[in-house]
Amino acid sequence: MPSESSQTQIILAEPGRFEATLGTVPMAGSGEALVRIRHIGVCGTDIHAFHGRQPFFEYPRILGHELGGEVLSVPEGSDLQVGDIVAVEPYLNDATSPASRSGKTNCCERLQVLGVHCDGGMRPVIAVPVEKLHRSETLTTEQLALVEMLCIGRHAVDRARVGAGEFALVIGAGPIGMSVIQFLQTRTDRVAVADVSEHRLAFCREGLGVDLTLLSGGPNPVESALRELSGCGELPTVIFDATGNSGSMMGTFDLVAHGGRIVFVGLFQGEVTFNDPNFHRRELTLMSSRNATASDFREVISAIESGSVDTGPWITHRIELGEVPQRFGPTVGAPDLRKAVISVP
Repeated sequence: MPSESSQTQIILAEPGRFEATLGTVPMAGSGEALVRIRHIGVCGTDIHAFHGRQPFFEYPRILGHELGGEVLSVPEGSDLQVGDIVAVEPYLNDATSPASRSGKTNCCERLQVLGVHCDGGMRPVIAVPVEKLHRSETLTTEQLALVEMLCIGRHAVDRARVGAGEFALVIGAGPIGMSVIQFLQTRTDRVAVADVSEHRLAFCREGLGVDLTLLSGGPNPVESALRELSGCGELPTVIFDATGNSGSMMGTFDLVAHGGRIVFVGLFQGEVTFNDPNFHRRELTLMSSRNATASDFREVISAIESGSVDTGPWITHRIELGEVPQRFGPTVGAPDLRKAVISVP
């Protein structure tokens, strides 16, 4: 049995194998708060790590970076209080780095992401810098465990500066693509989604209210299908690729309107190339979108609280922390998986 100074934690020992081990309950350092983890969202990063396909990753590792919890202790002078319900911003940046000084804490060159570069939240209690905690007065910890994922979509949409009425395309209707969709819908009513799965597209239509969907790999060339989908013979002025597939990412250069923007939200571990004359002829803007910032967390929490973003349709699978070694693989392999959440009793 764990003592008061120890806790059971779940470690990904190697690809495909979790272990329940006994670890030490952390002590809060200077400027840190202790947080009782209540819910953990399962991210594509976790799934890739489980299958041995996650870049920038070392084993063994305690996964978990989509976290909703309850504050157990705070440093003196903090605006937070014991008992507050919070989402954890899992990006531990160096405040002195050039990126951080310019406000881009999400891509600091010395960034450590909980559950990826350092141990995360698959354990009852963690210590984190107090400024990385974002309180909600009304949301549940299960809802707050979805905030980090939704921040990825919000950050990408904000980077692209999407305008009202703009024809926007999201390629890849997995969780990250769907998070992009939800925030695109707050900017424009002309959102199209392309995916290889009709099941995912059906959810986008029925669960997210997307009218314009395109099944990739169909009999018609994608460019002509997009022009028809637009209703006016035009290509999208902004494309978000959330597939992490090199072929899909390279294909976006032929699908975006002249003068348009391409945003790579998904990550591919390799080279992505494009035809330079085509790139110049269209005078395209190419950008990546990585993680999110504190302002994204505040905006996403506010959007869920106000009802402008609905988390209701997201969660399809739930398991408890102690079940992870046995049930994680079957859960993330389920054909109807949309989003899994782990509860910590």
